[in-house]
Amino acid sequence: MAEKIALSKKDRLAVAWRHQFLQGSWNYERMQNGGWCYSIIPAIKKLYPQKEDRIAALKRHLEFYNTHPYVSAPVMGVTLALEEERANGAEINDQAIQGVKVGMMGPLAGVGDPVFWFTLRPILGALGASLALSGSIVGPLLFFFAWNIIRMAFIWYTQEFGYKVGTSIAQDLSGGLLGKITQGASILGMFIIGALVQRWVSISFTPVVSRVVQSEGAYIDWSKIQAGADGIKSALEQYATLGANGLNPEKVTTLQQNLDQLIPGLSALLLTLLCCWLLKKKVSPIVIIVALFIIGVLARVVGIM
Repeated sequence: MAEKIALSKKDRLAVAWRHQFLQGSWNYERMQNGGWCYSIIPAIKKLYPQKEDRIAALKRHLEFYNTHPYVSAPVMGVTLALEEERANGAEINDQAIQGVKVGMMGPLAGVGDPVFWFTLRPILGALGASLALSGSIVGPLLFFFAWNIIRMAFIWYTQEFGYKVGTSIAQDLSGGLLGKITQGASILGMFIIGALVQRWVSISFTPVVSRVVQSEGAYIDWSKIQAGADGIKSALEQYATLGANGLNPEKVTTLQQNLDQLIPGLSALLLTLLCCWLLKKKVSPIVIIVALFIIGVLARVVGIM
């Protein structure tokens, strides 16, 4: 029986160090795939002695990948464990490895932004800035060292956590745990992405559907607004009562307003589903991006959007 190939702590440290540069070759087509593949090279060299196996493994990790650069570490840990088990003869195919990556990256991306960008970094920045304003060199040094120590420690320890959990997943293939993890992570990832469609995708159809002259009292009569602070106060009070429709004597209803009353976010959802369908049909993401850009410009010129 051949000796089992195992990733040493030195190998995993090398991967964690490279993983800091995950966004070094970010691209619009497959996003962080280049940085991911670069990160995992030390492990691939250790696990696959044959050149052909290394090439296949690198191709496997050049597929689409995108998540928060710091919370990507546990995904890497699980992937290292799966690759290690595969190199030792476990029945783990390319789809299983890619499925785990894709399934985990969506939910984790939603965690990384609020924790790091919106909480930790502003706190450390505010602390460093307060010291810097008092003339202390400790301010910028505190921010620099504290941020990088926390960041690097998080990457290493969460990668190790993912590695240990991933080994357990790979060893329980007979019980179907990997399939359940993949399916559950995929469902959660699609749920998160679906919930964020309204935030990420913005479409506004500008054609006017109707124009209605409002009755007196349903809008602000600007000719009767006094000059000065009293007039501003009066206008604000009327606006609070009448709303945006009270700014003009004519109420204008656009196509987008009607669509929002029917199903808010319907246009954004349909566009997202169309892009997903095109990607499934092997249409290049670059082609889709260029097509959306051209259509958006033309629609703006002719007054549709």
